Amino acid sequence: MGQIFLVRHGQASFGKADYDQLSELGFEQARLLGQWYANTRQSFSKVITGGMVRHRQTADTCLSMVPRKQLLETEWVTDADFAEFDHQEVLLRHCPEFADAAAFKALLASHVDPPRALEHVFRAAMQRWMGGWHDGDYAETWPDFRRRCVRALERLDTDSRQQTTMVFTSGGVIAALMQHLLGLQDFQVMELNWTLANCAVTKLMQRPGQFTLSYLNNYAHLEWLGQPGAVTYR
Repeated sequence: MGQIFLVRHGQASFGKADYDQLSELGFEQARLLGQWYANTRQSFSKVITGGMVRHRQTADTCLSMVPRKQLLETEWVTDADFAEFDHQEVLLRHCPEFADAAAFKALLASHVDPPRALEHVFRAAMQRWMGGWHDGDYAETWPDFRRRCVRALERLDTDSRQQTTMVFTSGGVIAALMQHLLGLQDFQVMELNWTLANCAVTKLMQRPGQFTLSYLNNYAHLEWLGQPGAVTYR
């Protein structure tokens, strides 16, 4: 039976000029995950990254903590179908005025609880994207995004059934795959996406033609090894 570990990237650089970079804490989260796998002596046959900088940074940092004997003959592959949806486009199609970064920051700063304000705006943007009424506004529609995520997972079914594969990806991809495996409704996918922690791991078991969820959103490594504040969601 094969195993697939879906890893959400470490905390990215929200509010910076380039979001697609790990924050200092994001790098630390990746190191903590690597220490966890070093301690558990988990070895890997294949490593896949979704093609984004934050995916590769998480992978490189995490696996730098794992002894080489656990990674011997490990194959590294980039598969862009494991990349995240364009969250900036989704937000701007709902609120075009946020193309002005200063306006976006001013809106958040005007609220007593900026994270809650961001969540409120982004939920509405996600509902617009997922609703299907405005598909012509998006380079990638919600159904297209789901299909490519499932396509990426199904490609792993062609590999050796005994492989242990580590996939460094994003929260939206993991949530979409959970919808595929568990039959979730669209609104449940959106709710799930908000609960996925940075550098948390979701494990699947693989049989020919079948993927089964073993556990979801495990971040025990951050609680066990990390300092207060090591668990983040944005």
